[in-house]
Amino acid sequence: MRWWDIDRVLELEKDLFPEDAWSRGMFWSELAHSRGPEATRRYLVAEGEGGIVGYAGLASSGEQADVQTIAVARDLQGTGLGGRLLAELLRAATAFECHEVMLECRVDNVRAQKLYERYGFEPIGFRRGYYQPGNVDALVMRLITDQATEEKNHG
Repeated sequence: MRWWDIDRVLELEKDLFPEDAWSRGMFWSELAHSRGPEATRRYLVAEGEGGIVGYAGLASSGEQADVQTIAVARDLQGTGLGGRLLAELLRAATAFECHEVMLECRVDNVRAQKLYERYGFEPIGFRRGYYQPGNVDALVMRLITDQATEEKNHG
């Protein structure tokens, strides 16, 4: 994702998350940390015939990464695009040398939870009232990377 993608990403963001959409400034701030040797973020877009049809972002800090967002256009949900975006984020986590990847998911978003479970994420807790408005709880999920397992076994 680059700065010139933000307008198209915002259109999709507002369609998918109308009540708690990220702002232009939030995307700019994240992208400011995604370039150069000190980068701690990885943001990407998926393009289709109609333009941007998905996007995803990851933030790293030390040995931990957090999936910040994954979004897929409504008409492409269930096609595997979300999985491809997640796989790219996990590759970025490996490149950042992160040993675990965390994320939050709405407790009522079972489709997303199943996707994350297929990639090895496990539920570890809840954040009460995390999503606003509506006071919807978040399920916190974690993936311990193969890299961490290998270091533990050989360390």
